[in-house]
Amino acid sequence: MYREKYEQWLTDPYFDENTRQELAAIAQQEEEIRDRFYRDLSFGTGGLRGILGAGTNRMNLYTVRKATQGLADYINASQNGKRGVVIAYDSRRMSPEFALEAALCLNANRIPAYLFEEPRPTPQLSFAVRRLGCVAGIVITASHNPPQYNGYKVYWEDGGQITPPRDQEIITRVNAVTGYDRVRTMSKEDALAAGLLRSAGPSLDDDYIACLKAQMLHPEIAADLGSSLKIVYTPLHGTGGLLARRILSETGFTNVTVVPQQAEPDGRFPTLQSPNPEDPAAFTLALKLAKELDADLVLATDPDADRLGVYVKDQTGIYHRLTGNMSGMLLCEYELSQRQALGLLPDNAAVVKTIVTGNMSKAAARKYGVTVLETLTGFKYIGEQIKKFEETGSHSYVFGYEESYGCLIGTYARDKDAIVAVMALCEAAAYYRSQGLTLWEQMENLYAAYGYYEEELLSVTLSGREGAKKILDMMESVRKMPPKQIGGFAVTRMADYLRPDLTGLPSSNVLYFQLEQEGWCCVRPSGTEPKIKFYLGVKGADAADAKTRMQALKAAPLFHME
Repeated sequence: MYREKYEQWLTDPYFDENTRQELAAIAQQEEEIRDRFYRDLSFGTGGLRGILGAGTNRMNLYTVRKATQGLADYINASQNGKRGVVIAYDSRRMSPEFALEAALCLNANRIPAYLFEEPRPTPQLSFAVRRLGCVAGIVITASHNPPQYNGYKVYWEDGGQITPPRDQEIITRVNAVTGYDRVRTMSKEDALAAGLLRSAGPSLDDDYIACLKAQMLHPEIAADLGSSLKIVYTPLHGTGGLLARRILSETGFTNVTVVPQQAEPDGRFPTLQSPNPEDPAAFTLALKLAKELDADLVLATDPDADRLGVYVKDQTGIYHRLTGNMSGMLLCEYELSQRQALGLLPDNAAVVKTIVTGNMSKAAARKYGVTVLETLTGFKYIGEQIKKFEETGSHSYVFGYEESYGCLIGTYARDKDAIVAVMALCEAAAYYRSQGLTLWEQMENLYAAYGYYEEELLSVTLSGREGAKKILDMMESVRKMPPKQIGGFAVTRMADYLRPDLTGLPSSNVLYFQLEQEGWCCVRPSGTEPKIKFYLGVKGADAADAKTRMQALKAAPLFHME
């Protein structure tokens, strides 16, 4: 079957000459042909993500167009097409081309498309959906994946990524587009002439920045002390540079140095092995510059600027890497404590986190009388909770975060936002400086107050068809014969998230183990990479005890499959 698809793409004039030449060049590479054509690139619950290249199992103009046709069919079935779709894209290779291709397919289906004219952050797309009153949004991005990847994510009218049951309804429409002869498109010139292809408009930058500024709790302290903070920032060749620098400048943080080698958008990511702020190697240039300048903070946003990585300097001049749990807790504590002090903390306030995010926020929530709600992994589920809060009035959203370096302050968007995180973390640093503290000292204060929590993420990459099968087989094996002990810790409870009747959350291939002594671990296949991920958490009597417990847990055979 894969050979038949390959021959079709190789000979059918529907596919452009460059595509056919690329495929002709691999004529003798049977395994490469198989990998490119053994399946259609899956349109999952968030959209598409895959390696760039020709083939049904690759990100290219044709797979993007096919996915957009399915989305257009779904939108037109609901008779909401006239409201239009807003489209943004990041700095990756082919992102502008994919964004335009999606727009022209929508236009050919009589759906207006508002297209950003330059790369912009994913959270700004989430914001723009509601600001423009659109029925949906599309962002072309592969987030922090390696350079050979790109992707396509769909947002709905509330500004959040699609969630059940709508995600499955759209997937059904996409899967129904079985032939490329069903896919519509039109020329850019005709789309402009018909008034269907429109600019998203430069005013969206101003509107977005204004909403971010409205989230500040102590703008006066930022204005007074902001310039005393030495900040090194890198957008990692992504979309964050323009708006991160602007928000810092306009809120008083003027002593900012951008890593020059990584300042401009570049989808090749030439100075990086991987453009991922979770990876310490991504900070090599930024830390070198920070040490030269004796900077207080080192900040890095990922290519679509929805994740923020952080290093902070202690009193002795040593730079400490903050995990997503640590930076999330610094911001969570700042938001809760200062809102309470200012009389801005609602009686029904809620913090929302994912099930794989650390548990320190639960201890903080008890102190401030705040509810903590947990969701499946993925910020779209946190965004979904914001919508539910607004519809039911059950809670007031205060803060949401996940361990993978994403958070959101405010409800102007429905996705994690590294630009607001940059602003808020710098604001918190200025506030704690006014109290005679560094951010690292404040982090130590949180451990002393709430307990010595430590978390780690282990992952195993298993690429290709065989790797995907091995991951699924491993999940089923653990599900059928769950361990009674992991790393020397007794398992006190197992939650299988394929059982929504038991978990109260949507079905997902995730296994969660509650361990004795407030330990836990969670196993799940990645939704965006060929990996299986193991999330681990412990709580110790002190920092040394927490590290000892973590080392014991990490040694468990469960986490070392090959």
